[in-house]
Amino acid sequence: MVTFTEAQIMAWLSPVLWPFLRVLALFSVAPVFSMRAIPVRARIGLALFVALCAQGILGGQPVIDVNGRGALGAVVQQVGVGLAIGFAVRLVFAAVELAGELVGLQMGLNFASFFDPSSNAQVSAVSRFFGNVTTLLFIVINGHLLVLMAVVRSFDSFPVDGHFLQQVNAVRLFDLGTSLFSSALWIALPMIALLLFTNLALGIISRVAPQMNIYAVGFPVTLTVGLVGILATLPMLEHPVLALMQQAIDLFASQR
Repeated sequence: MVTFTEAQIMAWLSPVLWPFLRVLALFSVAPVFSMRAIPVRARIGLALFVALCAQGILGGQPVIDVNGRGALGAVVQQVGVGLAIGFAVRLVFAAVELAGELVGLQMGLNFASFFDPSSNAQVSAVSRFFGNVTTLLFIVINGHLLVLMAVVRSFDSFPVDGHFLQQVNAVRLFDLGTSLFSSALWIALPMIALLLFTNLALGIISRVAPQMNIYAVGFPVTLTVGLVGILATLPMLEHPVLALMQQAIDLFASQR
């Protein structure tokens, strides 16, 4: 009769359990992976598959007994680091969506808002359009593979030891948060300048020809100029998204 001791079972289970929890926490908040269209069972199965495939490069992982005192700290650490990685990637999308809010405000399209079930909030049409374009760009540049690579490499920077508070201090997510508003402003700056020039031109026309109903003429002109500006500046969205994505990945893959 073949028998196994508890130590042997934990030696087999522990190297897979902790990466599984970290990847599963990532899938619960990261863009694309956390979409409601993806069933929960599919996320759990994919997280287990990633944890098993990562065993080839995750050597020397500590064995933590699930019945021991350090198990709770290890669980909190894995969930916290996984959520932090997903939140960092989500900030990249938030920067682009914030730029869309600024552009929509200048175009006068912020009144065209609707309820987004994925974020449980009211979003404008321009912001949602920028978010969808960023999602497509994220897939095209293999951003989902970069995120999986980051969560696997994070075990070198943040090993499984149960010291969650030290890991939170080392992540320094606020460094990425400071780039959120500046990057959103840089993305929206060409459109803001173009629409500002358009509004100035309409203001001069209203002073030169007071009999013209500027409210009836201004909105179609601003809307047309805004749509043309989005068409012209949208190809330049790749560079700031790539820069923000690389900064988010480096937070977890370059710490030593």
